[in-house]
Amino acid sequence: MNGELEFVHNGKANLYYTKDTERFMIANQHEKGWEVIYHRAHALLAAQIAGQWRSDKERPERIIETVAAISHHDDLEKEWEGNHLTPAGTPLDFTLDKKTDLKKLRQFTENSRYRGRWVAMLISMHMSFLNEGKRGESPEFDKFLDEQLENQEQWRKELKISKEEAQKAYNFFELCDRLSLILCNCELPDGKRALEIGTGPDGQRYDIVETDDGNVTVKPWPFKEQEFTVNVEACYLQQVKFDSNTELTEALQIAPIKTKKWTFVK
Repeated sequence: MNGELEFVHNGKANLYYTKDTERFMIANQHEKGWEVIYHRAHALLAAQIAGQWRSDKERPERIIETVAAISHHDDLEKEWEGNHLTPAGTPLDFTLDKKTDLKKLRQFTENSRYRGRWVAMLISMHMSFLNEGKRGESPEFDKFLDEQLENQEQWRKELKISKEEAQKAYNFFELCDRLSLILCNCELPDGKRALEIGTGPDGQRYDIVETDDGNVTVKPWPFKEQEFTVNVEACYLQQVKFDSNTELTEALQIAPIKTKKWTFVK
C-alpha cells in the first residue's frame, strides 16, 4: 500500500454498533467512496486505549495479558478470504453481516489457548458476549456456547480467580473495545453530547464527549495521563461499488492510507 498521510479525526456519527463483529472491516462512506478500517487495526486501537488506563486496584492485575487479549480479539478473519461485498456491490461493513461461521469461531477460541489461559478466558468470554443471543439457533451452536461457559469455569479454577474477578477483567476488555469502535465508526455525537461507552471494571458507567476543539474526553476520567493521543490506520477507496471481491481486494491493496488521530484531554 502507498500514500501514507496524516489525518486528524473530525468525523461524525454515521454507523451503529452491534455485537456481530465477525467481518474483517469497518466501512464508513465518505464523499468520494469508502473509508475502510480493518478489525485488527481497530483491536490495536483498543489496546492503545487500554495501555493508557490508570494503575489502580480496579485495573486487571494481569494487565499485559489483558492487553494482549484485546489486541488479538479480532484476529478471526483472514482479510482476503470469503465475501466482503453487499448484494449492491458496496464494501460489507461488519454491522451489516449477520452470518456466523461456527467452525471459525471454534478454531479461533481454541487457538487463543496458545497465548495462555488468561487470554483464552477473556477471548472465550468475548465469544459468549457476542453470541449468547443466538442460543437456540441450532444444537451445534448451543454446544459451542456451553463449551465456552465450561472452559471459562475451568480456567477460573486453574487461575484461582473468582467469577467476579474475571468479569471485572472482561468489563475492562469490553470498555476498551467499545470505545475503539465508537471512534472507528465515527459515532461521536455533535453538540458536546455524551455517549455511553459502557461499564468499567470498577462498576462505574463511562461516557465519551467530543469537545469544542475537536478533542475527546471520557467522564469520569479513567486514564493515568492528563492528555494523550491514539491512532488507527484507514484505507480510502475512491470508488463506491465493486463488481467482485477480487476488485475490492485489489482496490484496497493500492488505496492510500491515512492515520486517524484522536487526542484525549481530561
